[in-house]
Amino acid sequence: MSKIGIIINGIVKENPTFVLMLGMCPTLATTTSAINGMMMGLATMVVLICSNIVISLIKKLTPDMVHIPVYIVVIATLVTIVQFCLAAYAPEVNKSLGLFIPLIVVNCIILGRAESFACKNNALDSALDGIGIGLGFTIGLTILGICRELLGNGTVFGLELIPSEYSMLIFVLPPGAFLTLGYIIAVINKFKKA
Repeated sequence: MSKIGIIINGIVKENPTFVLMLGMCPTLATTTSAINGMMMGLATMVVLICSNIVISLIKKLTPDMVHIPVYIVVIATLVTIVQFCLAAYAPEVNKSLGLFIPLIVVNCIILGRAESFACKNNALDSALDGIGIGLGFTIGLTILGICRELLGNGTVFGLELIPSEYSMLIFVLPPGAFLTLGYIIAVINKFKKA
């Protein structure tokens, strides 16, 4: 697969949100607004890229019996660094995303890519895979956040587009996450079949 193909694969064919349906906990919980969805996606993408690179570099040093615990330690270290950076430089985002930043450690997207791609490929290809899957996740969360924020509050990235009296509160509540995700996936599947 070409270098660009690896990236496009993560955005389109193996999109974690709309195709593989991985990482549903942060997807549904943090997308109450476009900025929250985008920031959660970016934080996950940073961890994904860095963990893929590190795991591809240490794959020959890691015995098969302990490779999963080693991957988790690498991922947990990177998540801690990302959380400290968010707390220092973007405290509002850190407060808004709350517990979901530390939960990146157990996000199945990251461990899955470590196990299925990074441990079998070189550092460059692993980084590109992290970029592709990370962009796919970020785009998915941002789209979901835009739809929920627009329908639930009448705003997008805080800019009012629809008067508040026409907004539907259900879309910023947990059931709205399921409804919105379901409709987006239905539209995507309709275009795939066309």
